[in-house]
Amino acid sequence: MSFLLMCFLVCAWGLDYTVAKEALNLLEPMNLLFLKYLVGTIVVLCFKLKQDRKTIVRPKDIPFFIICSITGEILYFFCEYSAMDYLPVSLITIILSFVPAVSIIAERVIFKKRFTAKMMLGVIICVIGIAIIIGADFNMLFQGRMIGYMLAFGAVVSWNIYNFITAHVSDKYTAPTMAFNQLVCTSLLIGPYAIHTMPPASDFTPGVIIGIIYLGCISAGIGFMITVRSLKVLGPTISAMFSNFLPVTATFFGWLFLGESIGPAQIAGGVIVVASSCIVIREKGRIEERLDDKTEGRLNEREA
Repeated sequence: MSFLLMCFLVCAWGLDYTVAKEALNLLEPMNLLFLKYLVGTIVVLCFKLKQDRKTIVRPKDIPFFIICSITGEILYFFCEYSAMDYLPVSLITIILSFVPAVSIIAERVIFKKRFTAKMMLGVIICVIGIAIIIGADFNMLFQGRMIGYMLAFGAVVSWNIYNFITAHVSDKYTAPTMAFNQLVCTSLLIGPYAIHTMPPASDFTPGVIIGIIYLGCISAGIGFMITVRSLKVLGPTISAMFSNFLPVTATFFGWLFLGESIGPAQIAGGVIVVASSCIVIREKGRIEERLDDKTEGRLNEREA
């Protein structure tokens, strides 16, 4: 079920680029982020009231929620958007696709979890597939400014910090409660700036309003609950691999709604991304199965 939900979420996030394009003509990124999360908070609150009315937040976990908000939303988007001043968007997209690679390394170094050569090879091939989809010219790798690379990799690191902390803390909360706490925390942090710089209500068109409602309900509201569930069930690395499908779904929706062209290179890149991601997910699943079998065997030996 988690795999199907993540596939749905990747499609929804791919549509985000198309929906947000009109809204960003009027709003600053932080304005849109605040409004999106405000709507998302209401949606998640409805799920929370139905499934888990008692649990709110343990005081000792408040620092974790603040760190999640700072790293997963504020710092991530600050680094990503700031990097655009120094690097082409296509190159930033490629760098962001290294999120699963950093996750694999972090799991190995910090948590002593195993990974196979096929997993790392799959991540590298996936990055190449993304480069093909967006039509990147690898000559530009040597033309970017160092501060741009530092900002882009800062986004990669901050998203991984968010993933690992969320995966750790989510064991103590239901998905709606976890998502609700993160959305509220982020809204409170960015609210003062977003409200201060918000354009007049009369400037909002029906298209912008509908787009904000969609982004809030699907991307932020339902999306956060699916993300939390995925991090809890599938783990940070597998969840991060699904994010690499975004260039595929974004390209498809760009072709479907914005009239953007899709050529043989984009189709080939999409096939490469899907195939390589499946390899990583399958290899990770096999490793987890072996660990579960070993753990079960040890428990049986103790009982005997």
